[in-house]
Amino acid sequence: MLGKLVGPDLEQMLANKEFGLVRETLEDLHPADIAEVLEEMPRESSALIFRIMPRNQATEVFEYLPVEEQSHIVRTFGTKALAAMLNEMAPDDRMRLFEELPAGVTRQALATLSPSELEVARELMGYPEESAGRYMTPEYLTLGPDMTAEEALAHIRIHGAGRETLNMLYVVDERGKLLDDVRLSSLVMASPQTKVVDLVQHDVVTLSAKADREEVVGMFEKYDRVALPVIDSEGVLVGIITVDDVLDVAKQEATEDIHGLGGVEALDAPYFDIGIFSLFKKRGGWLALLFLGEMLTATAMAFFEDKLAKAVVLSLFIPLIISSGGNSGSQATSIIIRSLALREIELRNFLKVFSREVLSGLMLGTLLGSIGFVRIVMWERLFGTYGEHSLVLATVVFLSLVFVVLFGNLVGASLPFFFRSIGFDPAKASAPFVATIVDVSGLIIYFSVAGWLLTGTLL
Repeated sequence: MLGKLVGPDLEQMLANKEFGLVRETLEDLHPADIAEVLEEMPRESSALIFRIMPRNQATEVFEYLPVEEQSHIVRTFGTKALAAMLNEMAPDDRMRLFEELPAGVTRQALATLSPSELEVARELMGYPEESAGRYMTPEYLTLGPDMTAEEALAHIRIHGAGRETLNMLYVVDERGKLLDDVRLSSLVMASPQTKVVDLVQHDVVTLSAKADREEVVGMFEKYDRVALPVIDSEGVLVGIITVDDVLDVAKQEATEDIHGLGGVEALDAPYFDIGIFSLFKKRGGWLALLFLGEMLTATAMAFFEDKLAKAVVLSLFIPLIISSGGNSGSQATSIIIRSLALREIELRNFLKVFSREVLSGLMLGTLLGSIGFVRIVMWERLFGTYGEHSLVLATVVFLSLVFVVLFGNLVGASLPFFFRSIGFDPAKASAPFVATIVDVSGLIIYFSVAGWLLTGTLL
């Protein structure tokens, strides 16, 4: 909303070359609000505004922009301006930018960093992709265990500027090994001569530098912290992750899960920023795979061709049967994937989940089967649609729906557990994938029930 209000005025100022007025207009706005304004403007205008803004303000605004906007601005900057911008960025934000830039631009950007910042960037880039090490920042403050509260507060006043957060401070030994954390409020309220080691709660929660980003989100949700320390395999403190970084991670995880549920490879940029060919690649692979799966449906129908030839009326209910099974499976897989993501259920809960889905599948199948049964009986009485064996046909549809919906439920609930158990993302058990499996099996169930009940009558 703010962008639509301020953006046109800024563009007019730029057209009139009123650069001083642009500075004044943006001077009192929050960096997040300025970023919102720039997102609504043409990229050429937003890049020009970055050159007009004071350097400190430009750096703060830059960190609030989406990575794709940052990438564009980086490409338009000269070496000197780029160096100033990148050297003043928070290391974790700068790391995410480097991950998204083309390799050539990343090399150019790394070359502009100061020796100390380059060392930090290289250290961060040594961790696996999507690990805690890629999202942490080294901008934290440590205290010695033998410091008094008075000494600790003096240390904070001298060294606290520019740190990511001062809400939590980290107590380390002489080798940098994390001993515990302490709240700033505890130091402020303590007696001046109280030792820092006496203020710790001995309940420090840590993250491994190689922890997957999904685990990072789960730890923040579980312990409700604003920051968590990241340690290496020897317990040495190497960085911290703050809650604002976790919000970005959670957004990426949710995006991947939602795209996965729809049978689409995750989009790594806004819709309109992705080229048609890239969009084709992300969707085409899954569609081709699902299409090959659906070809098994044609194979199954060919196998039952003789039954269809004898009782063409059976074909009328094929869409009804397989769509009901696919829908129930899609519901089940969506529920289970989300519950696994939220840690509401774990792998050890599989049998309990399976038994619940058996019961719910039978109930849902009975509901749909009853509706189908009543519909066939009513249509026969009103219009004489299905002939003298309509009651047996209605029973076939009823039982088929019970078994197909039950099977769909069990497949939809089991696949996410299977993928999680072999180390894959449960969201790969997408709704279209489940529906494809249930379509083929639904046909087999339907024609098997029909062969059992209709032999000697319609068959």
